[in-house]
Amino acid sequence: MLIIPAILTNDPNIARELLEKVEAAAVDRVQIDVIDGKFSNNKTVDPILFRDVDARLLLDYQLMVVDPINWVEKCIHAGADRIIGHVEKMSDQLEFVAKAQSVGARVGLGLDLTTPIESIDEEVVKDLDVVLVMSVPAGFGGQKFDPKVLDKIKKLADIREKDHTPFKICVDGGITKDNIQDLENAGADEVSIGAKRFFEQFSP
Repeated sequence: MLIIPAILTNDPNIARELLEKVEAAAVDRVQIDVIDGKFSNNKTVDPILFRDVDARLLLDYQLMVVDPINWVEKCIHAGADRIIGHVEKMSDQLEFVAKAQSVGARVGLGLDLTTPIESIDEEVVKDLDVVLVMSVPAGFGGQKFDPKVLDKIKKLADIREKDHTPFKICVDGGITKDNIQDLENAGADEVSIGAKRFFEQFSP
């Protein structure tokens, strides 16, 4: 199980402070949560803040925005390895995936807590590097884990096995030492955990 620290903040100083801690830790990947103030009633720092990150650190950008395709190039300029766009306000999943691939990024789709697995276009599943499922309502950190996400993870794991597709399953929201094993048992490969909690409970 890969544990990925995540940075979600609207304060550039806090973002830099957390990033410095991540860079100093034995961490290979970090998730940057990007919220535009329209997807949910919250807004985070701009991806460009992370353009000078340590080159050894792989960056995931989780785009909780309207039309994520419009953010792809900005994320690439900010060092993205993977770009994960939420489907809820995405105009065309095939176009988003193709755009991210065309600029050399790994690509994923994100599902909010109440968004069903069936919302993913069957045509793009084979091209995804990761499917991210929220275990809290998207948009804010510090929320309580909702166990109903376990059924979604199991469904994704079944799809992956049946269709022989290699995408990873990542879970984001409210994850602690008390529930992480349940996620792995259900079929998750990765979890995303707020950087503060990560350093309190999971830092190597």
